[in-house]
Amino acid sequence: MTEQTAGDTTPIEVDGAIPDGSVKETGRESSKNVVSGEDGTRQGTALYAATNLESWETDKPHYYARDVGIDGTCFRRLDPAYYAWLRYKMGLAKKAVDSERLSAQAFEALRTRFNSIHAWAIERFGEDELLSAIQSLDPKAYPPPVLETFGRDDPPPPVQTKPEKKPPATPQYFFPKEGDWRFTRKVPPSAVAKVDAVRDQALSLGWSEVKLYQNRGRFRFPCGQDYGLVCFLDENERIGEVTRQYIEIIGPPPRENRLRFYNPDVDQPWLKKTKSEK
Repeated sequence: MTEQTAGDTTPIEVDGAIPDGSVKETGRESSKNVVSGEDGTRQGTALYAATNLESWETDKPHYYARDVGIDGTCFRRLDPAYYAWLRYKMGLAKKAVDSERLSAQAFEALRTRFNSIHAWAIERFGEDELLSAIQSLDPKAYPPPVLETFGRDDPPPPVQTKPEKKPPATPQYFFPKEGDWRFTRKVPPSAVAKVDAVRDQALSLGWSEVKLYQNRGRFRFPCGQDYGLVCFLDENERIGEVTRQYIEIIGPPPRENRLRFYNPDVDQPWLKKTKSEK
C-alpha cells in the first residue's frame, strides 16, 4: 500500500524503503533546516510526535526537553532515528490491517498523521539521512518515549542508596518460660500489650496470669484449656468489657463482632456443682 505525503514529496510505501527521487527540487531552502547548536534545535523549528502519531511544532525547541508530557501523552522531539522507529511501527500497523487485527479506518487515521510527520522530516533532515536511519534501526533496541523521562534529555543516573537495615528481631514470647510444653502459640507483641492494659483490673476480679498470658500447651492450639487470652487476640481486635466471668473480644469495624473469653477458674451460669462438689 502506498501513501501520499504532504508537501513536495512523492508517494512512499509504509513497509518499504524511501524510493529514489522521493524529494522534488523546490528551488528554495527550507527554514526548518536553519539551525545551530549541537542538538540542532537552537534556531528554526522542531516537531514533537507521540507514539499515536499526534504531533505539534514549536519555534522554541530549546525550551523543551527531548521528551515532553502533555495530558498523559509523551511526545518526543523528532530526529531521524525516531522517524525510522515510527515508520517501522507503521509497517506493523499495515500488517495488522492485512490480518484484520486493525480496522482500515483506524489505519487511515494513522496514515494521515504519519504523512504529516514524513513530510516534515523530509524537508527538515533530507532523504539520505532518513534512509540511513531506517537502514541502521534496531527496533528492539530503540527506547520509545515514556512518561518517566519527562523533563530530561537523558534518564537520570540511578540513585545510590544504602540498604535498609532490618529492625532487630523481636524475641519470641513464652509464657511460662520454663516447663516441658509440647506446643507454643506464636503471639504478636500487640496482643501482649492489649492484655497488659487490663491486667490489673482482671487480676482484681479473680483472673490468673496463666489465663491471661499463657501461650504454651500440651495440645496444639486451640485444643485444651492451657492457652490464655493473649493467644486469641488478633492484630485488628481489641478488648472490651472485663468481668469476673469473661473478657470481651471486639472484632474490627464496621461489624465489630463480639466474642467472650471465659474464665474457667470461677463459677459460670451454665455450670452446676454436684452434691459431692459442694
